[in-house]
Amino acid sequence: MSLQPGSEETTAATSVTPVLRVEKVAKSYGHTRALTACDMELFPGEILAVMGENGSGKSTLVKILTGVQNLDEGTLSMDGRRLRPFANPVDGISAGIVAVFQEVPIIENQTVLDNIWVGYDGVFRNRLRKTEKRQIADKVLKALLGRQVDLDQHTESLSLSDQQACCIARALVKKPRILILDESTSALDIATRDRLFKTCSQLTGQGTSIIFISHRMDEVTAIADRVTVLRSGRTVGHFTRGEATPEVLVSSMTGKTLSKTEESVDVRTARLDDKVQLETQELKLSAASRGINFRLRKGEVVALAGLEGHGQDHFLRALWALEPVAGEVVAYTKNQAQKITSPADAVRASIVYLPRDRRTEGIFPNQSIGDNFSIATLSHDVQFGVVKPSRSLTRLKAFKETLKIKMSNDRDPITTLSGGNQQKVVLARWLAAEPDIVLLNDPTRGVDLGAKRDIYALMRRMTQQGVSFIVLSTEVDEILEIADRTLVFRESNVFVELDRTRTTREKLVSSFFGHEDSQ
Repeated sequence: MSLQPGSEETTAATSVTPVLRVEKVAKSYGHTRALTACDMELFPGEILAVMGENGSGKSTLVKILTGVQNLDEGTLSMDGRRLRPFANPVDGISAGIVAVFQEVPIIENQTVLDNIWVGYDGVFRNRLRKTEKRQIADKVLKALLGRQVDLDQHTESLSLSDQQACCIARALVKKPRILILDESTSALDIATRDRLFKTCSQLTGQGTSIIFISHRMDEVTAIADRVTVLRSGRTVGHFTRGEATPEVLVSSMTGKTLSKTEESVDVRTARLDDKVQLETQELKLSAASRGINFRLRKGEVVALAGLEGHGQDHFLRALWALEPVAGEVVAYTKNQAQKITSPADAVRASIVYLPRDRRTEGIFPNQSIGDNFSIATLSHDVQFGVVKPSRSLTRLKAFKETLKIKMSNDRDPITTLSGGNQQKVVLARWLAAEPDIVLLNDPTRGVDLGAKRDIYALMRRMTQQGVSFIVLSTEVDEILEIADRTLVFRESNVFVELDRTRTTREKLVSSFFGHEDSQ
């Protein structure tokens, strides 16, 4: 049974006036209709999940609710009173609505303390003494990270997960009435995410309302009281906790029933080629760590896992010579050994790398979709010394269909796409280079369920053609689905290696925390 806004069939939470009501909200960007008819209710002390595929309108809704964008049609109400559209995010914060986004907007060369309190004070006076700010920031961060953090260090020195925790702390110190978490768990490690969920439970117990946006089904089912689903800019369903099964939600998001064959796309290869495509020789991620001797076979998918900051990101980046390490990385192409000492070496060895931080490392925000896609394959488009853009466009159209990239025109700025569709463009850029080895750093972060299946299906086809993948993933379900082998990192070492026959959810998560006895 789905619930419509204003329905008499309500839970206990919905028997009171909504703290926020969204009615028939619409928004267009030029000819692109981002929202057509969005309806939603949020009640005091509840966690409402908002779900939908990439491009369904979720990010546009959040921008409207926070004052980043204005609506074209429809109404917003708080506590039963109609709101005038916010002129800017400051108005939204003044009304008690604070958002944390998927991208991690830290201010570089500023301390953790300054990043947490940025924008809080007035122009001419501080609203709190610095000692009070330190005490509050320390308490909030300790609740999220389970440890104290040096508030005077520069924020960019922290891991991506800890940086995101600082952004969440930035929202929490404002004591919002409505907290919006827009894919903000996607950069968190498992332990920090679980502590955030505990904090959310405490907040809702105090009357705070939370809008939670995530593509991770396990997170939604774990934390949400109700779920609202958007599809193609429209609200298509409202579901209680008991109704919001994965099958129901996927069907609502996509408009079709998920068949058994679509529920899982097995990327893992049945028989592996013995040919080694890449190996590390005594690779040391720190002075105190052990040497890592690793071999990647042709057509193999190897997952890298572990709690944030334990070396898996460093290891993956070292394979493309982005991080200094002791030891060697060697690729074998055309029966020749190629030492990887720079990204240029990696490219010559037919190795490509998809970065984790799309905002700073993946996209060129001032360039078009087409330019972002073609940058890695321009040499393929040169004829008689002249670049032929039509060739790149042909490749882009093929990947648009394969990965189901939602875009209007390749000349549009890439920032006009949703985060998930930007990720698909960056992925397509590197896959178009026809590599032998693909290094993926959390490739489906912020990508919807349907898009994940498309990416997994493409990986399966490529492994069958002999392409090898090394995938750093923060999603347990993803690792279980795609990996032939999983390397679990702890303290800059490979703590345990699990092959597909030994890997279960319980064993995998247990190994993150240093427990190998259950193996």
